[in-house]
Amino acid sequence: MTINLIFRIAAVGILVSVLGQVLKHSGREEHAFLTSLAGLLLVLFWIVPYIYELFETIKNLFSL
Repeated sequence: MTINLIFRIAAVGILVSVLGQVLKHSGREEHAFLTSLAGLLLVLFWIVPYIYELFETIKNLFSL
């Protein structure tokens, strides 16, 4: 995992937080929820390959 990925996740978190607050204060709670969900899915798509690699490493470790 690179430090670049951590910075991207932090940037998405900050952006989603700001957009969520703006949308909530303008009375669009549904859009704020969808923005949060989209941010979560984006970060999950970035992290899934690393989780897969972790499980493969554990599987190879215990199949000695």
